[in-house]
Amino acid sequence: MGAGHDHGHAHAHAPAGGTATAAYVGRLRVALSITLTVMVVEIVGGIVADSLALVADAAHMATDALGLGMALLAIHFANRPPTGNRTFGYARAEILAALANCLLLLGVGSYVLYEAIQRFVTPADTEGGLTIVFGAIGLVANMISLTLLMRGQKESLNVRGAFLEVAADALGSLAVILSAAVILSTGWQAADPIASLVIGLMIVPRTFKLLRETLDVLLESAPKDVDMAEVRTHILALDGVEDVHDLHAWTITSGMPVLSAHVVVRSDVLSAIGHEKMLHELQNCLGDHFDVEHCTFQLEPVGHAEHEAHLCH
Repeated sequence: MGAGHDHGHAHAHAPAGGTATAAYVGRLRVALSITLTVMVVEIVGGIVADSLALVADAAHMATDALGLGMALLAIHFANRPPTGNRTFGYARAEILAALANCLLLLGVGSYVLYEAIQRFVTPADTEGGLTIVFGAIGLVANMISLTLLMRGQKESLNVRGAFLEVAADALGSLAVILSAAVILSTGWQAADPIASLVIGLMIVPRTFKLLRETLDVLLESAPKDVDMAEVRTHILALDGVEDVHDLHAWTITSGMPVLSAHVVVRSDVLSAIGHEKMLHELQNCLGDHFDVEHCTFQLEPVGHAEHEAHLCH
């Protein structure tokens, strides 16, 4: 093949979440089961005790279930082999699931905030004793999940994200218990909607943040930790590189950033060091400075870009 048509490929694949996350898949599943069970219990408790704070905390636990589920999905889909039609496998399914959950959680969070405001207008007769019981169940369950994930969160960013989700929910359960204690000791029913507002305000911003990150992936934005201008600078700094164009970086799914570029290299440099060494230098350049697992480079001689532009017309 002529130098103008040579394609350079450098690939490095890593499972989403890495082997550290995979080692804790059992604990993630147990934590998810606990979270979903307590979520149902708190919904029932909220209805029985007429406590909006319990319902709000159940919604908050739904966000934690989403975080745990995403960690497990990342592992599951990373292990699905690609096919001829799905060259990246089913990795993007995790992002589609995240989008659906974000829309659901925004609806739930908005409902909690609306109901909390309504309860200021028309106070409800919340059963403080029952609310404390169900809130305590939620707190104990969260502490068990935190214990399960304690060691893993030091070894895996994926597990750490799930750990922080559960830790935030433990604070929500504590808010439920405190509001119920206020109702029992003072009879001040406004404590329940106040706790609901606090929990609702914890749900909505976190969900908006996740929604923004999800849409960035679907819109194929550059990974947030990859500065494209800096990438271009590093590539151009390599000896013999004259230009770089068609530079793209995007994310397939969590933990799977990819990058492609057409790199214009002087013919004398390519003749002197060879295509393979130039590809190694490009891969090492990006690998040392940026967390991009999958890179594809096309090496081109000076003037080849004009030939490509002519073909496009």
